[in-house]
Amino acid sequence: MAKRNSKPVILFTVLIMIFMQRNIAGPPFLTDDPVPVPFQHWEYYISSIDTYRPEEWTGTLPHFEVNYGLIRNLQVHLLLPLNYTYTPHRSANFGYADTEIGAKYRIIRETGNRPQVGIFPIFEIPTVKNDEFSHGKVKAFVPVWAQKSWHKLTTYGGAGYQVNPGKGNKNSTFLGWELQYDFTPVITVGGELYYQTADTAGGKSATAFNLGGYFNFSDQFHIIYSFGRNITHERFFTSYFGLLWTI
Repeated sequence: MAKRNSKPVILFTVLIMIFMQRNIAGPPFLTDDPVPVPFQHWEYYISSIDTYRPEEWTGTLPHFEVNYGLIRNLQVHLLLPLNYTYTPHRSANFGYADTEIGAKYRIIRETGNRPQVGIFPIFEIPTVKNDEFSHGKVKAFVPVWAQKSWHKLTTYGGAGYQVNPGKGNKNSTFLGWELQYDFTPVITVGGELYYQTADTAGGKSATAFNLGGYFNFSDQFHIIYSFGRNITHERFFTSYFGLLWTI
């Protein structure tokens, strides 16, 4: 019975990924979910997220992320990034600048006929003066996320508004949706399609995708990864690789 039911789900997943090729949920994707860490539980990440452009590589190497279920339906979030930029055949820069904090709150719980919905405001706060990696102003991202699951199939997504002050910067909007399937208790595969408006005065909007997933070696230890590229406008490639401990 399980094999007969899995065929249309697998076919649907493959079709979605083909369309996308024409930024555990959230990491390794840009699109997030509304599910907070369970009450009095922890998530620890050690990860690297990278963006490759023809003339520059940027990212974190690594960043450290901690999420904690402070009360029921609410998690608090902290991310400490060690940033880098690299220009091929020229120079590389490393440094710390902004500390990311946030809180994810689930407003509506999921039922058989209703998705769960939550908000996850995030703030990037200048911590160390570093003109290479920060404009010295607080940035904010305020999204609304929704999710629905059917046995091994899960889909989630939503939209958010980013406040991006600083010379040459502009506020932007993010739209994203993700689909993932648990092929086995160890292997989960998924993909996202997302769109972001320009966040600089001379920039362009971007439509892009990421494909990735999780290797769940136990209830506590996971390897997470994704890779993707743009579909429109500026050419870039992205990747994410991380280790996740859940307690």
